[in-house]
Amino acid sequence: MPAYNGAAHLRAAIDSVLAQTHTDFELVVIDDNSSDATAEIVASYADPRLRYLRNARNLGPQGNWNRCRDEARGKYFKLMPQDDLLEADCLARQVAVFEQDAQQRLALVFGARDVVNASGRKIMRRAAFGHEARRIDAHALIRACVRRGTNLIGEPGNVLLRRELVARLGPFDATYGYMVDLDYWFRALQCGDAYYLAETLSAFRISGGSWSVAIGSRQYQEFRDFARKYAAMPDYRVGRGDLARGVAMGWVNARARQWIYRWLLR
Repeated sequence: MPAYNGAAHLRAAIDSVLAQTHTDFELVVIDDNSSDATAEIVASYADPRLRYLRNARNLGPQGNWNRCRDEARGKYFKLMPQDDLLEADCLARQVAVFEQDAQQRLALVFGARDVVNASGRKIMRRAAFGHEARRIDAHALIRACVRRGTNLIGEPGNVLLRRELVARLGPFDATYGYMVDLDYWFRALQCGDAYYLAETLSAFRISGGSWSVAIGSRQYQEFRDFARKYAAMPDYRVGRGDLARGVAMGWVNARARQWIYRWLLR
């Protein structure tokens, strides 16, 4: 869990992890040199599964995400944002899918998710792939994300990967800051398919301190450049029509988000 001046929602995020029905995990909170009560909040927990580290200097989002990656020691890896939430059975359901994938043909597991406001009230549910769990072809999923102009897979807390694959993929790349998670999912999908769980597994919080809100004004430009990057790489199988539709949808989505964020944060 990368943390930086997120004390307002940090306890709720930690509680949602520690409440998991799958109990065999380690939660590593890495504090990016916060100036708020992050350290005190983490220190108030006595759970032995919780490990706290503090960066000697601020590394920024990309640097801290990559330190989280480097510090992970479990069989599976989830990057959990400091202000998001997990449903109690999130890990149990995602781990179960991987444990049944003996031939390791799956790269990632994700699910439906909720969007909540600063107080935790549910605003909407995002279930882009319907009401039935299923395996999704990697390239079909990549094209769907491009064509819809958005991240249909979800935020980091909504996704589980094998740590062995994370080690092979290397670090997160925030060249396109808004797309840093989708960039990683696309790279992972070059190594296998995805599995979609129709149940709500996580909640993405929209609040004034969210990184997604802070970079919202750049969303369209970043998605356009990101989509062009992958369309130029034959291995990802993104066609001209996919790109054209995605760029148009990216413009619509960015403006819709700006309106929604302004309305929710007014």
